[in-house]
Amino acid sequence: MKRKAITMPQSAEKILDHAPLFREPEYRRMLAEKKLNFECPHPDQVVADQSEFTKTWEYREKNLAREALVINPAKACQPLGAVFAAAGFERTMSFVHGSQGCVAYYRSHLSRHFKEPSSAVSSSMTEDAAVFGGLKNMVDGLANTYALYDPSMIAVSTTCMAEVIGDDLHGFIENAKSEGSVPLDFDVPFAHTPAFVGSHVDGYDGMVKGILEHFWKGRERKEPNGTINIIPGFDGFCVGNNRELKRLLNLMGVSYTLIQDASDQFDTPSDGMYRMYDGGTTIGDVKEALGAEATLSLQHYNTRKTLEYCKEFGQPTASFHYPLGVKATDELLVKISEISGKEIPSAIGLERGRLVDAMADSQAWLHGKKYAIYGDPDFVYAVARFVMETGGEPTHCLATNGTSAWESEMKALLASSPFGKDAKVWAGKDLWALRSLLFTEPVDLLIGNSYGKYLERDTGTPLIRLTFPIFDRHHHHRFPLMGYQGGLRVLTTILDTIFDKLDRETSQTGVTDYSYDLTR
Repeated sequence: MKRKAITMPQSAEKILDHAPLFREPEYRRMLAEKKLNFECPHPDQVVADQSEFTKTWEYREKNLAREALVINPAKACQPLGAVFAAAGFERTMSFVHGSQGCVAYYRSHLSRHFKEPSSAVSSSMTEDAAVFGGLKNMVDGLANTYALYDPSMIAVSTTCMAEVIGDDLHGFIENAKSEGSVPLDFDVPFAHTPAFVGSHVDGYDGMVKGILEHFWKGRERKEPNGTINIIPGFDGFCVGNNRELKRLLNLMGVSYTLIQDASDQFDTPSDGMYRMYDGGTTIGDVKEALGAEATLSLQHYNTRKTLEYCKEFGQPTASFHYPLGVKATDELLVKISEISGKEIPSAIGLERGRLVDAMADSQAWLHGKKYAIYGDPDFVYAVARFVMETGGEPTHCLATNGTSAWESEMKALLASSPFGKDAKVWAGKDLWALRSLLFTEPVDLLIGNSYGKYLERDTGTPLIRLTFPIFDRHHHHRFPLMGYQGGLRVLTTILDTIFDKLDRETSQTGVTDYSYDLTR
């Protein structure tokens, strides 16, 4: 009996990417049959009618009243923030006490954004650990981590499973040390990071505080050493931002310690040498940071617990909301100048003037543009502020992990400018709620991360990717958003999006194309 030959849409000589591959007839038939046989689809007209209903004000009110369900939140969970925080310290391995699947998510999320390996290990808790506790997993896991990966420090955080059953990290770590998993004097700071409350910014805060507490607890702050501690916060653009920040501080001649600097860890070179660890704040610098003149946070809502801990030692503290744009950068540099006694050099003043000049050059294209902005609280605050500096209107400002305090701060910011008078603040809402807002109160531009891609397709609102995570574009994180140079980059990105949309809408020669921008 002869077998029927199967013709495949690709072969060794004809390799297709997944996008064109799934448009081939064989896959179209397969997907259509799957939908018909397994998805119990409604008639196309019913689906179309329901889709139109979801674009109405009536549906919007039902959508915004939602309490028991979250759809596409603009946040991640606490342990992700803790893993990112640990990556900013020299030769530090992140150890997550929980299941392997959770840790795979954190590693892949960071790797897909930064296009770099993201190292983290798991205690590999399974059903038996959920019943009897994960002490044995901790003992074995720390021993394996210390032996296999040669870290200088292991930073321990938790997932839902460990928190639900109430595992005591401090006790577990001490027991593991007493059993010889790691030397008794080896540094194993920790933070409890339950994934079912808060978000990645809270996990970041908890881990940075946990590391400081590990090295500072029981010590006294002596005479200030003239150095300023700066905590960047959870930042998907840390590669570009941290380097830009260092450049500005070096121009000013300021002595500083960047606490949690992941810029090199997530931007290792391809030179024939694999680096599991690269850069990061040294343990020595963390210890010395206790004697700093002051501790500054570039993102207030990322570092609330950490700053409170610094205050307990008598350190002056100050926090900012992601210093992007003219005024926000002004405030940061003035504060640093005030603490350090160093003047802001004329070279930085020239950079400020160039940003202002660029904004003025493009004012006609920016004035009156309406924006929807979503992301972490400090990011949304910063972008809304910069947008108003350009004459734009931040119509919708949404942070799923925004608090009532953030909402109040946002409203005060928006009230300070005529461009914010019609803006609305949405704390605790998700991207499905934002979809309703975009259909009922449309805007010109959408600013956020890659998860806004389907909002762009659905509502036709152009998306500008400026925050973590960005999966479907490459290398944006290598360029700064902070400072005057970062503001120039954001300005250019906004303008490119405006002009790209204009080009798409004026592409028919003699019909819509009456532009004279290329005349000689």
